[in-house]
Amino acid sequence: MTKARKLSPGKLIIASHNQGKLREIRALLTPFGIEPVSAGELNLPEPEETGTTFAENALIKAHASAQGADCVALSDDSGLCVNALNGAPGVYTADWAEADIYEGGPGRDWYMAMGKVEGKLAELGPETDRSAYFVCTLALAWPDGHSEIFEGRAHGNLVWPPRGKLGFGYDPVFQPIGFEQTFAQLDPQKKHEMSHRANAFNKLVEACFD
Repeated sequence: MTKARKLSPGKLIIASHNQGKLREIRALLTPFGIEPVSAGELNLPEPEETGTTFAENALIKAHASAQGADCVALSDDSGLCVNALNGAPGVYTADWAEADIYEGGPGRDWYMAMGKVEGKLAELGPETDRSAYFVCTLALAWPDGHSEIFEGRAHGNLVWPPRGKLGFGYDPVFQPIGFEQTFAQLDPQKKHEMSHRANAFNKLVEACFD
């Protein structure tokens, strides 16, 4: 098995404009001597995510930022997969939140997105399986085209109505296995220790840091 390329301390482009993701990734990376700089801070454009898998979309974003900044870049493509909905919304997790809610252009309404998921589950009846899992795929890309991929998951069940204000995205309706609180109710540090993003990040650390 080929060893993963090592990641050196210093500047790393975070190929995301999502502030919630950026906060979590920065918290995970800072202890390793990494200086995270977001694609947004560098005014790098957001590439069109044309992939049909988390890995494909993560690589699209990572390579775009690595080439645009001539620096190693890390991207995250993540989403919620609901078992009773055949894995939906999956790679289209953010699309389910698209709404014309801001003047001058579209935005994301996560309460609306959570409502869509709940509505589809309600149509299936009260005994419907409410298990779900979050997937996080991290992609590291170098300017020379080399890349590494790491995937993490967090399993749980969906609750309604939404609870908590500490998370983002679908966190208020996701109750991880073994907990009575949702991701949006848990202390951020506790979530960092057990989330799908943390799971993927731990694999990245093991492979790419000395």
